Amino acid sequence: MNRLDYFVLIATILAIPLYGLWRTRGSASLGQYLKGDASIRWATIGLSVLATQAGPITFLSMPGQAYESGIGFIQNYFGQPLALIVVCAVFVPIYQRLKVYTAYQYLGERFDRKTRLLGAFLFLVQRGIAAGITIYAPAIVLSALLGWRLNLTIWLAGGLVIIYTVIGGTKIVSITQRYQMIVILVGMAIAFAVAVYRLSPNLSFGNTLSVAGKMGKLEAVTFSLDPHKRYTFWSGLIGGFFLALSYFGADQSQVQRYIAGGSLKESRLGLLFNAVVKVPMQFSILLLGAVVFMFYQFEKPPVYFNQPAYERALRNGYAPQLTELKTQFDEVFTQKRDAIRVLSAASSNERDSAMNKLRTLEAQTSDLRDRTKAVLVQAGVDPKSKESDYVFITFILQQMPHGIVGLLIAVILCATMSATAAALNALGATTEVDFYRPLIRPNASDHHYVVAAKALTAAWGLIAIGVASFASLVENLIEAGNILGSVFYGSILGLFLAAFFIRRVTGSSAFFAALVAQTLVFVLFVTTNIGYLWYNFIGCAAVLVVAPILQQTIFRSAEPPTRA
Repeated sequence: MNRLDYFVLIATILAIPLYGLWRTRGSASLGQYLKGDASIRWATIGLSVLATQAGPITFLSMPGQAYESGIGFIQNYFGQPLALIVVCAVFVPIYQRLKVYTAYQYLGERFDRKTRLLGAFLFLVQRGIAAGITIYAPAIVLSALLGWRLNLTIWLAGGLVIIYTVIGGTKIVSITQRYQMIVILVGMAIAFAVAVYRLSPNLSFGNTLSVAGKMGKLEAVTFSLDPHKRYTFWSGLIGGFFLALSYFGADQSQVQRYIAGGSLKESRLGLLFNAVVKVPMQFSILLLGAVVFMFYQFEKPPVYFNQPAYERALRNGYAPQLTELKTQFDEVFTQKRDAIRVLSAASSNERDSAMNKLRTLEAQTSDLRDRTKAVLVQAGVDPKSKESDYVFITFILQQMPHGIVGLLIAVILCATMSATAAALNALGATTEVDFYRPLIRPNASDHHYVVAAKALTAAWGLIAIGVASFASLVENLIEAGNILGSVFYGSILGLFLAAFFIRRVTGSSAFFAALVAQTLVFVLFVTTNIGYLWYNFIGCAAVLVVAPILQQTIFRSAEPPTRA
């Protein structure tokens, strides 16, 4: 990076929060601090919802996911548009009618306090951990880019977000997310255009995609019924539906985004905007990863994309082993590049033979990368996160023109700031509304609750930074976030669906059914290797099955609820 890159980076990440602070200057009531005001319209809500879900992991890890495994990850989102329609039809009207600050207040209205607290507690655990992973993702980038210590980078990445989120509340989160998302969309569009421009002139874009398809990078849909496969049409449609339904309907970080402003129409339009935009956006990001893969079939890639770990191993005395592996890697790369050229010009009779040779060379490339990683482990620089998380940032730093480099680093940081701000805002609000006010200070002044909400938001920011310090223990970041959500979301969604649709279930039945469901999901997660999206369906279904059984047996004498 040069001075132009740093100027673009610093100007972008500071200008948006400063503008947000100016727009939200002055004191606010508790309602304004937690829900914003009527100036928040559907476009802001739509971009805010999109920015909350599309965090830095999306833009940092997803292109690497496609580079490594192809674009099949897109199947995870097949159920989301339908889920958003259900949220618009069922969840939003209830939240707006009851004028709740958090989704879990509804559980208290429909069931009882302990069920409300259980739903809120499960959210706090899941989202608190997820916020830490969100902060950790760009810390990888900055530590590799600037050579800073990772923990110091984590504190710097999270500190600015804590400051402006605590000061401005929900309104500043929504305002900043709007402009941060615009920067993100513009930056990724430029990255895609540059990546296509930098492809080999020896192949047209159509031929490039054809070769990528033959190498297994463009297989978007798999109709396999194997429950152990992580990405299939069925797991995405069914499990993805339940994941999205619970995330958008029962996760306070999203609920707080679309109840901002208080208008049913604006909330629905913002969510429907996401139903239209989300899948094409994710597909474009994955396709960008496939384009980067094809770029590196003609431009020699590093033998290992996690260059800081690789260089530490060289300094630790493992240069002979790594140099030998790199020499073999370079030889295979040259042969593979030639094989791609032969394949692109081969006749139909020669194509199968050329493709088999290319697959063999690609397998050798993967083997050499695995052997390189084994040497890094032996050298004591074991890279905890997957190599694919470093692919896109390496491409940015080495191949993008100056100025664009700074913009794309700003894209990743803007995504971090927007997703983290939404999470901290929701964590603080949930702790304040569902725990602090009813259990600790039920009769304090409005000003006291605003101060408490700010303090709790700051405390969650510090907790998230602490979690981020240990996030290097996870594997691929994009998968880690989705696995974490899938483990918790099913049970939470089951509580809400039981509240909406099973009229005679009481609080105790729902409460213990959720505990049983969550325990079942934990046991399955530890003892089986089924695709993680199925946990959403299993957890939700378990609540909906167990709750009526408990109601008709153990809690049969309990009074049914009088209203929803």
